[in-house]
Amino acid sequence: MSSLMTALMVAAGLGIAGFASAQTASPMPPTMPMSKDAHTTAMKHADTQFKVDMDACAAFGGNAKDICVADAKGHAKTAKADADAAYANTPKARQSARVAHAQAAYDVSVERCDDLAGNRKDVCVKEAKAELVKRKANANVDRVAADSNREAATKQADARKEATADKRDAEFTVAIEKCDALAGPAKDACISTAKVQYGKS
Repeated sequence: MSSLMTALMVAAGLGIAGFASAQTASPMPPTMPMSKDAHTTAMKHADTQFKVDMDACAAFGGNAKDICVADAKGHAKTAKADADAAYANTPKARQSARVAHAQAAYDVSVERCDDLAGNRKDVCVKEAKAELVKRKANANVDRVAADSNREAATKQADARKEATADKRDAEFTVAIEKCDALAGPAKDACISTAKVQYGKS
């Protein structure tokens, strides 16, 4: 097999692999935020890997090279977006990462469509666009749901805090009322004890 044929087959493989990875890979919500140092390292690694991937693309020509370049750019952008999402650890950052993955898949897919012609190419491009729109929409829905869940959790925590305060106030009122059955130093001691117990000044 000639070196040119080998290069073209490798390029096609890179395109397929890149498209598949961009299609299936999506940033997972991290269990804990990425540290600043880890984020910096991840960003540098993405830049280094991009240069390596671009150097590899130089061996190809035509549309095979275009696919390789789109794949290299996509991997760099998604790697950085994933690092940003892990560092920020917010629904919005995770949405941005998912959109980056969707865009990377779209860019590779459109380059692969250039291997076709006429209606087949048009359909290929439209399908890629439809998939991009769908994945962006799903990312947005999930981000809104995550924001809503977080807001609900915050409101629930505030409500619990307020309820606890209200209950303690009610219990303090009862304790003070019981002290009214006493007199003199005994009553004073009772009131003082109730204030300490319920955190009243």
